[in-house]
Amino acid sequence: MTQHHLLSRRSLAALAAGLVAATTLTACGGASKPQSTADGKRKVTLTLNWSPYGEHAPLYYGLEKGYFADEGIELTINTGTGSGNTIKAVGQGHTDFGWADTSPLLHAIDSGMPVKSAGVFLQKGPASLEFFADRNIKTPQDLKGKKIAGTAGDAMWATFPAWLEINGLKPADVQLVNVDAAGKIAALNEGKVDAIMGFFHDQAPTIEAKSGKQVDVMLYADTGLNLLGTGLVVNEKTIASDKDLVQKMVRAVQKSWTEAVKDPDAAVKAMGGKADMAPPEDVMRKQLDKAVPLLQLEKAGAAGVNTEQQWTDMIKLLKDTAGLKKAGPAADYWDASFAKAAH
Repeated sequence: MTQHHLLSRRSLAALAAGLVAATTLTACGGASKPQSTADGKRKVTLTLNWSPYGEHAPLYYGLEKGYFADEGIELTINTGTGSGNTIKAVGQGHTDFGWADTSPLLHAIDSGMPVKSAGVFLQKGPASLEFFADRNIKTPQDLKGKKIAGTAGDAMWATFPAWLEINGLKPADVQLVNVDAAGKIAALNEGKVDAIMGFFHDQAPTIEAKSGKQVDVMLYADTGLNLLGTGLVVNEKTIASDKDLVQKMVRAVQKSWTEAVKDPDAAVKAMGGKADMAPPEDVMRKQLDKAVPLLQLEKAGAAGVNTEQQWTDMIKLLKDTAGLKKAGPAADYWDASFAKAAH
């Protein structure tokens, strides 16, 4: 991954956040029209949240191993330009499924977009503060007097005051620096700030590869504030008109993650051969290794299986800290009928 590439996708992420905020009911369309192959398989598109990184390796592994074909699906995986844009594409019927972060999904649904989660897979949120190890930051208290860069408007920025309060800090204890998403890593590398907000499993291996320096992280989830991460997003019309397809897609994604966890080297190699603009394999392996514990398989029983309490907690958190206005019941945002643990 080149610096130019990295910066470009961050810029697009900021754009995506703005687009979600601006979305209205009139901007939303329906599900895409069904198309099939000559041998009867259903053509399905999945748009990622970003350009490919290690978290996506299980999806490419499932493609290579035929888990989607076994469900009668001919899957095409498309590169994303930020979760907000991916969710919008699902809502407008430009892609069948999306792989997207949960915080922008809740805000998009509150704005009237006809989409739902079919299951969050990264159940321990990857939101974090990232800093070089030589800064000697070990606890939240060590951040006193430090400059911290984030991007105003994203979920980590919005919930940061609540994170400070939970950890016994006041807003005046730190110096927040509002930086465009494209500029956060550069600000850290150039020593302009002491720490940045971001998804640790994606950014930390990338920063280490570019800087040659060890990066330490402090997860929101480990310090009192868990934000659900990425998962499968689908148009409500698809759920209503083709529930069987959604079930098959969820089952294939679950199997892809389950088998990738057993053989991460093979998953990374599968992605390396199929995904344009993917990071080097050693970086992807580190990213995947950091993503796997976020599945919380010991609690969930299987990848992508959520509880109503998880969703209720997430909705309340965003209502209290990030301006989620309607904050309806979990069923308004998540269809619990698809991702099930094996019995």
